[in-house]
Amino acid sequence: MNDTEKKHLIEGLLAAAKKEIRITYRDSGSPLHATASRIGGKPAVPADFEWCCYEGKLYGEEESKNRPLSFLAQINLKDIAGLDAEGLLPKSGILSFFYELETMTWGYDPADKGSARVFYFPDEAVLSPAEFPDGLEDYAMLPELALSFEQHISLPEFSSFDDGADHDDDDDYFDDYCDCSAECGYVPDAEGEYIKMFGYPDVIQNPMEEECETVTRGYRLGSREDYAKVPEEEKPDIRAAAGEWVLLFQMGTIENGDYELMFGDCGHIYFWIKKSDLAERRFDRIWLVLQCG
Repeated sequence: MNDTEKKHLIEGLLAAAKKEIRITYRDSGSPLHATASRIGGKPAVPADFEWCCYEGKLYGEEESKNRPLSFLAQINLKDIAGLDAEGLLPKSGILSFFYELETMTWGYDPADKGSARVFYFPDEAVLSPAEFPDGLEDYAMLPELALSFEQHISLPEFSSFDDGADHDDDDDYFDDYCDCSAECGYVPDAEGEYIKMFGYPDVIQNPMEEECETVTRGYRLGSREDYAKVPEEEKPDIRAAAGEWVLLFQMGTIENGDYELMFGDCGHIYFWIKKSDLAERRFDRIWLVLQCG
């Protein structure tokens, strides 16, 4: 790739760039305030909060079982108010993320609805730590970890970026793409934890926006036969509507001392939400996708 081509690529990347909020965690050392941003520990909730459960089957089992969701993380929105480049979230309150860790749904089946939940509590003054429900296994209780936040440039994945040029015979294009990304200011997550809000997802398998739109319309996508059942006349509308989905929160492997939480084989979970639902604070309409290698 010559200098002119590299300049064109850099311009294309910057035109496509978004802002993400990267999240790093550390041992809290001492108990955190109830409404502090955190991974794990006990969530801060209002007095009338009912711990959510999901009824699903484990692989190979015949009967469904109702299991409590695990509390993954809460974000005190005051901590990220200055980092939310597009003003997508309120400036205050608590955003809490839950997911059922025994079933670990993948998000390609409409029946997965309810296996992940997001709650927004606007008034942190009325919140207090919840007690864990009966039936929540020890491994499903994440250790309390303190969080730090940083705004960072977010660029599309190599496999999904199209600069309009033909690179089929260019074996060095991936290296050029990485070099140009670095010139744009992009720095890969050195820790490999891949926890963030907004921006582009760190894709492991395939883009997820169209999957979110299709499954939330009631179509299962677990096999080729399932894909074939999606009406052809509806697919253009699905593709168009897929652009409305926003990555709200992404989490990878969590490690702390003897504790390790892994999603599949070194995978990630992704909480997605439509722009309109985000604007209306309809966090009950999120959709979760799990991907792993």
